[in-house]
Amino acid sequence: MTDREIVLTAEGHKKLSEEIEYLETVKREEIAERIKEAREFGDISENSEYNEAKNEQAKLEMRIHNLKQKLRDARVLSGSEIKTDTVGIGAKVNLKDIKREENHRYVIVGSAEADPANNRLSNESPVGKAIMGRKVGETVKVSTPRGSVKYKIVSIRKG
Repeated sequence: MTDREIVLTAEGHKKLSEEIEYLETVKREEIAERIKEAREFGDISENSEYNEAKNEQAKLEMRIHNLKQKLRDARVLSGSEIKTDTVGIGAKVNLKDIKREENHRYVIVGSAEADPANNRLSNESPVGKAIMGRKVGETVKVSTPRGSVKYKIVSIRKG
């Protein structure tokens, strides 16, 4: 167990539960079928297909175990805990890149459900850290690999 608190939104909790369900049913069945087919090839001591399937099974079981542990240890935010006066986990934030005049919309989430490709930023990411606890109208400076970027917080809503 980690000292860092795992915080999930209700949506993140649901996705994690769905992933566990998928892995325990569909994926387990697929791997069991591969193991069964590999056994039919003969001597399992020198059967690379069997060994590969067993290794995949071990990885799957470890993934399921880790996800269940994460779910057990997580604190799920209730709707009333998501504030709109300051940026926090569960907030949907509209940021304006001051230099480029571009708007960006993000949902701030805990690191366990971060998905930057889908605009779900971790509260521990550079942008997430910079805007946590800030209010609408405030400007923050964020150091990125491509240099420093200034964002203005345009709006905060419940995510």
